Amino acid sequence: MIRTQRPHLRVATFTHPGMSGRINEDRLAVAAFETALGHPILLVVVSDGIGGHRAGEVAAELTVERVVEEVSKSDGQEPLRIMEAAIHSASQAIASRSASRPDQTGMGSTCACAWIAGDRLYTAHVGDSRIYLLRQGKIHMTTVDHTWVQEAIEKGLITRGQAHDHPNAHVLRRHLGSVELPEVDTRLHLNGEENDEQARQNQGLQLLPGDMLLVCTDGLTDVVWDDEIRRLITTRNALKSAAEDLVGRANERGGRDNTSVVLIGVPHAVHNQKVKRPFLRRLLRV
Repeated sequence: MIRTQRPHLRVATFTHPGMSGRINEDRLAVAAFETALGHPILLVVVSDGIGGHRAGEVAAELTVERVVEEVSKSDGQEPLRIMEAAIHSASQAIASRSASRPDQTGMGSTCACAWIAGDRLYTAHVGDSRIYLLRQGKIHMTTVDHTWVQEAIEKGLITRGQAHDHPNAHVLRRHLGSVELPEVDTRLHLNGEENDEQARQNQGLQLLPGDMLLVCTDGLTDVVWDDEIRRLITTRNALKSAAEDLVGRANERGGRDNTSVVLIGVPHAVHNQKVKRPFLRRLLRV
């Protein structure tokens, strides 16, 4: 694909190390492309490093760099396959680096990717970094955390309310950098009631004018609840101020972790934009 300088949708980013004095082990990337046919693609990658001082930072950096690199080398025709391959490549790069550097042994990362082809959304993720869709005043968590507490909730062992303060709240069940390739999750939930296959069928969701997407690390969602996230975003006049306010609220709550957010806005006039490609009829589909 052809790398371009200007994304076809509005984007704002903000990242902060938090208030604990820790190094920022979050990384994010926003990359705009065009296919050979001139179709616009926006890729957002957010990664949260794990593995302690320096190592987590390295793992997160490897994640976003490798994912963007692999996507840029693709033809853009199969978003889910391309993202899965890119995430696996990043995981292998982390595992190889970890094995060769004693000071980085055991490092890993999460990864959340949002791919928007024209106005069609595709997602892929591993770990507990999240993707939200805000539509018509409601917030939808499209991803499912790959954590011990999420599995416990699904099995009825604990309630969702007990999950936030649970001792195993940050125990990941999947991450990049392990010896075995992680299973990349391509479920895209809209109401939380779909089965796995229905959630996968949601891929290629058409974004509507006024929709917004949030891609974030758990530094935000550990301390700012979904409905509060919705209010903070929908009551701000600009994406940049909304992104800053989200991170600021996490820091007000103690800022125990690094916090990174990417906000994507679909303009109300998106379908009337003058672009040099048919915007609705020739979109890339899986």
